[in-house]
Amino acid sequence: MKNPIRVAVTGAAGQIGYSLLFRIASGAMFGPDQPVILQLIEAPIEKALKALEGVAMELDDCAFPLLKGIVQTSDPAVGFKDANWCLLVGAKPRGPGMERADLLKDNGRIFIGQGQIIDAVAAADARVAVVGNPANTNCMIAASQAKRLPAERFTAMVRLDQNRAQTQLAKKAGVDLTAVKDIFIYGNHSPSMFPAFEHASIGGKAATRVITDLAWLQGPFCETVGKRGAAVIAARGASSAASAANALVDHVRSLVTPGAIHSVAVKSKGHYGFDPEVWAGMPVRTTTAGSYEVITGYAMDDFAKSKLAATNQELVEERAFVADMIK
Repeated sequence: MKNPIRVAVTGAAGQIGYSLLFRIASGAMFGPDQPVILQLIEAPIEKALKALEGVAMELDDCAFPLLKGIVQTSDPAVGFKDANWCLLVGAKPRGPGMERADLLKDNGRIFIGQGQIIDAVAAADARVAVVGNPANTNCMIAASQAKRLPAERFTAMVRLDQNRAQTQLAKKAGVDLTAVKDIFIYGNHSPSMFPAFEHASIGGKAATRVITDLAWLQGPFCETVGKRGAAVIAARGASSAASAANALVDHVRSLVTPGAIHSVAVKSKGHYGFDPEVWAGMPVRTTTAGSYEVITGYAMDDFAKSKLAATNQELVEERAFVADMIK
């Protein structure tokens, strides 16, 4: 049996956390032979901490063989201590009448603190995955505070968009989900993101040869993927917590699986025309467990270039809103 790894999760008693923790403890994220210690972090609010206590009780009651310990805390310095993976799920949601700039700044203060503490107390090999929205910019903010951990260790999740896009293409083509390959997400985890259908294949053929309705690909397909979260809220009256948790399992699982090719938001370094300082979704190849390289060889047509320019502009604007906080 391998030594346990420590997995810190913020917002652990929230809807996404509740859907996520049992998957981690069962081995879905790190594999059936990797024991874990869950370090669960919640806000210092009595109701949240009581809910966290109940979640921990349920985890105990599942008797997961791989679960070797549970830490419950409202102190990030305790929760992130020696963590190998820091899953930043919790974030302040946008309230009624709240301006986007205010949301970014409120979350900026949260992720500045988390970035500083992770850099100070997490394990030497720590990796960070950000889910709390706006995920790309929150990830950039946290990474900006790190002096010990390199920027490459900080990733944001666009895997939910990739999963949504894969399913939409499969349904349109009338094929099994597994027939759809290489559908990658570029840019922000927001309605501006771009699912690059030109690069995808369906049953070994170019997706655009199988689905010849270009107007659908450029219009309803992109719009459906980009606004799927809002559609879920409208349908069920609550956010897409289960699918987000599932996507985070996929995100981390792919990052620890050498050879996996998938979409991740990483520091762009100027690839695909993105501003070098923003975190943007791009295709990556996992090289060794936890490490990756950006796949840079995909050509973009004029439509794709226009979509990338739009999502890049949004990321640049988000960065500008918090620039004074991360100097």
